[in-house]
Amino acid sequence: MAATINTYLSFKDTAREAMAFYQSVFGGDLTSSTFADYQVSEDPAEQDKIMHSMLTTPSGQVLMAADTPNSMEYTAPAGHSLSISGDDQEEIRGYWDALAGSGTEVMPLAQSPWGDSFGMCVDRFGISWMVNIAGAPAGDQAAGQGTERETARS
Repeated sequence: MAATINTYLSFKDTAREAMAFYQSVFGGDLTSSTFADYQVSEDPAEQDKIMHSMLTTPSGQVLMAADTPNSMEYTAPAGHSLSISGDDQEEIRGYWDALAGSGTEVMPLAQSPWGDSFGMCVDRFGISWMVNIAGAPAGDQAAGQGTERETARS
């Protein structure tokens, strides 16, 4: 099996809610195990915490998460973003609407200098996202086949 790199998010007691939200946004199969399931904590306050959760989207993307144990310091996410990019405007705009709509827009999804639609947001769980929707190739725009945004302005 080839090595993979996956996103693994840490939360302070909200992993279950966050992963259910991400499943509602991206679809797919969600599995979750608690601290009690693996008997990794004797602390009654930790039994229902998520020890490991994994969302596999229909396109095969994997997002994993866990709650931080009480014995460990939780540090809110900073200095990184999850990035979504592609050319299916309807699909990716739907992700944007759900993620940004649940939190805060940092940079509105709009036409970028490189021709794509780009935006940044922080969802309600404090996770930063960058969203990039590929624009039409420059030749297509010159031939009158501009982006949906340009067509809407006409």
